[in-house]
Amino acid sequence: MSDGSGRYIMLVSVHGRVRGSDMELGVDPDTGGQITYVVELAKALIEHSEVDRVDLVTRRLVDPKLDSVYGEKFEELAPGANIVRIECGPRRYLAKESLWPHLDSFSDNLLRFLRNQGRVPDLIHGHYADAGYVAARLSSLLGIPMAFTGHSLGRVKKQRLLEQGTTEEAIEKRYRITRRIEAEEYALDNANFVVTSTHQEVEEQYALYDNYQPGRMTVIPPAVDLSRFTPPPRSWRNLPKIQKAIAPFLEDWAKPMILAVSRPDPRKNISALIKAFGENQELRDRANLVVVAGNRTDINQLDRSAREVVNEILYYADLYNLYGKIAYPKNHQSTDVPHLYQLAAKTKGVFVNPALTEPFGLTLLESAASGLPIVATSDGGPRDIVALCKNGVLIDPLDTDAIGKALLDAISDRGQWNRWSRSGLRGAHRHYSWSAHVSKFVNTASAAIRNSHKRQRPLSNAARLITADRIVVCDIDNTLVGDKGGLRELIRMLKDVGSRVAFGIATGRSLELTLSVLQEWKIPTPQLLITSVGSAIHYGAPLIEDRGFEQHIRYRWRPDAIREAMADVPGLKPQGPEGQTEYKISFDMIEGEAPSVTDVIRHLRRSRIQAKVIASHGAYLDILPIRASKGMALRYFAMDWGVGPDRCLVAGDSGNDEEMLTGNTLGVVVGNHDPELEKLRGEPHIYFAEKHYAWGIIEGIEHYDFFGQIRTHEPEFISNV
Repeated sequence: MSDGSGRYIMLVSVHGRVRGSDMELGVDPDTGGQITYVVELAKALIEHSEVDRVDLVTRRLVDPKLDSVYGEKFEELAPGANIVRIECGPRRYLAKESLWPHLDSFSDNLLRFLRNQGRVPDLIHGHYADAGYVAARLSSLLGIPMAFTGHSLGRVKKQRLLEQGTTEEAIEKRYRITRRIEAEEYALDNANFVVTSTHQEVEEQYALYDNYQPGRMTVIPPAVDLSRFTPPPRSWRNLPKIQKAIAPFLEDWAKPMILAVSRPDPRKNISALIKAFGENQELRDRANLVVVAGNRTDINQLDRSAREVVNEILYYADLYNLYGKIAYPKNHQSTDVPHLYQLAAKTKGVFVNPALTEPFGLTLLESAASGLPIVATSDGGPRDIVALCKNGVLIDPLDTDAIGKALLDAISDRGQWNRWSRSGLRGAHRHYSWSAHVSKFVNTASAAIRNSHKRQRPLSNAARLITADRIVVCDIDNTLVGDKGGLRELIRMLKDVGSRVAFGIATGRSLELTLSVLQEWKIPTPQLLITSVGSAIHYGAPLIEDRGFEQHIRYRWRPDAIREAMADVPGLKPQGPEGQTEYKISFDMIEGEAPSVTDVIRHLRRSRIQAKVIASHGAYLDILPIRASKGMALRYFAMDWGVGPDRCLVAGDSGNDEEMLTGNTLGVVVGNHDPELEKLRGEPHIYFAEKHYAWGIIEGIEHYDFFGQIRTHEPEFISNV
């Protein structure tokens, strides 16, 4: 570690059960190799001479079904390295597919943590799509560089599932795949560099994305802590206890062991492995198959996908009459895993990973370090591991005949087995050490940090906007204005409540048009003016421009390239000069002809342009810098002035208000809102008023008791018991 002047690196990994020791790997589909990786990465980073602090940020869980450690806000991994747990929606455990509505709130809570501690990370690194989304938001708000690691990618998953015959509707319902893919695209929009495990991952998987930019891809071979994994001893005084869990299943446990270790996930393709074993008579006669697929006490209490996998194991074991030849123990500890590899190596067996896709291959490296040859899917991580370590063979995971033949060959040629065993042992330690992995990562991160435009203003709670400790921020058109009586009453209420409540507006209008409507409706100049769909901030009657925000949103802004790319897009008509600003390019949408926002975003990404695209009222389309929007501008203001998002009541009526309404802000959707906001109904901290215009704002103020104690109407804790 350094003397305190080194890098502060923040890792974000939202889903699953994250703790520093005795990890519950395989307990559910979300607690797998990624959890091990991020914990070990944090421990390895803090050992680097240029790093003095590492925070691994994850979701805080207070659930009676889980160990209490998951509810602790801090857990030390090593001096200078901690797990930091942040609130994210309901406190009970949720599968990652259910976390999407809560990620904006998680981001706001993480901002609050950073503001309170007074130190900003030098780099934020998001792991998987959900954390990539969070990291991109934080990177945009704080102006710090960002790294992204996908671990597995939504477009690849969707492609594989379609090939298996799963319908698009079923994929969407089960995996929320559209939202996941868009989060990955958003992360790629913002990332300074993307950490990948293999060249295949770059060339075949990320190439599927609209925002594919090979120049930002950095291949860093995965690393593992191999200290726990060694070849088997020449003799055991006492056999490992996991052997006692396996032996009762088998007629002769000393036969070569074909070992598979994974969580019970359909992607791990365990059923194909059992088919391959069951359909190859010679293999059945000469070997045992041992499948360690997570832990269970009652199959019916597993989540649906895990339950389906375990039932398939039982079904195929029965179908092929594999009794005495296959073991599928119910429970194991993480401390048993090294012994499993040793038992397989002792019997001259082989480790098999038949997964449909395998970007990482943690178990392959563990088995290699144990002197156990491998048979693995010809994909991603396994390709590079076998190429570097020369310790096994690759197979097509959909060809059960080929899987069976490869396994039989692996246990039949003793000379080849010995060569693979020795080569794998050497290669795993040579190519996949944590020191080599971290060294390349820190070098890449340092270059990104040097080239970044990090905000110079520290986060602080000391500064206040005048004397206010909360603020009401309203859209103008069809929200603040539209009913003179409601507007007069709102202005009176704001005046009566005094200086502790500030008033702001956030509008799609330019500053000039905003001032015009304020004058027309006799609205006093607010303390905060967010204009041009969140691409400009001004303060008070002097209209002081926030130059720091202007500099902040210049990031990757290429207006000439945008105008060129959009020149021939049908259905969009450029607005006149009054609708354009330096950081906003606006179009009128021609009804029935205009493309969707999704299509415009994809078009820009394929043109290598990162920008924010916002539609409103079904009639207007604005293109902004990637760091701009009403929501981003509001949070930028909140950080600088020490007014937390949970003390910002925001009111709007259309799509360009969406980012402002979501997260920890107290959202109010007025009764006369556009249909495009209906999708937010039921979201945390968003109140749909019945009254229209300013009357709806007043209704929201009363709902939250915003001028009083502030009621946040948190969702109730619901136990899984």
